[in-house]
Amino acid sequence: MFSGIVEEAARVVSLRRDQGNLHITLECSFADELRIDQSVAHNGVCLTVVALPGDGTYTVTAIQETLTRSNLGDLKVGDLVNLERSMRMNGRLDGHIVQGHVDTTAICTDVVEEDGSWRYTFRYYFSKEDAAKGYVCVEKGSVTVNGVSLTVCEPQADSFAVCIIPFTHEHTNFHRIEPGTKVNLEFDIIGKYIARIGSLI
Repeated sequence: MFSGIVEEAARVVSLRRDQGNLHITLECSFADELRIDQSVAHNGVCLTVVALPGDGTYTVTAIQETLTRSNLGDLKVGDLVNLERSMRMNGRLDGHIVQGHVDTTAICTDVVEEDGSWRYTFRYYFSKEDAAKGYVCVEKGSVTVNGVSLTVCEPQADSFAVCIIPFTHEHTNFHRIEPGTKVNLEFDIIGKYIARIGSLI
């Protein structure tokens, strides 16, 4: 479980395909604190640490299902990936409950600077079937974009906006997002449970 509070934007140093899998090696400041089998969210996708060379890097593996559902298959060497280690049970929940299970991707359609902050608009595929699963946004609700817990503004059936403060803009990969960029979305788990229960009643 995660909270959507990104610790660091790590740089991709190596990508290796192995049949349908992608082995991703990243460089980050806390790589030496990690251990094999530990869960880390990458752009909101929960992946398991599989190698620790001891040189400030570590490796995770994304399977084909993950690559199909997320933007990790589009990564290139030098890209920045938002990282968050799993939440401590005795810690504060500063963001919201994030599972690390990406629901779908969205495309950035607009970025507007607003006197020191930024407003990003994202559009995603909408269907009544997906809405019944809880793949929707509500005004002032929570959504996870590339692993970042954010508050929804101006939700439409297939789009929403979020406002980004300077700290988040600088310390995550949001400063590299522009119109046309693909991002990962995880909708609020509470909303998904409510939608599922409603569909069964």
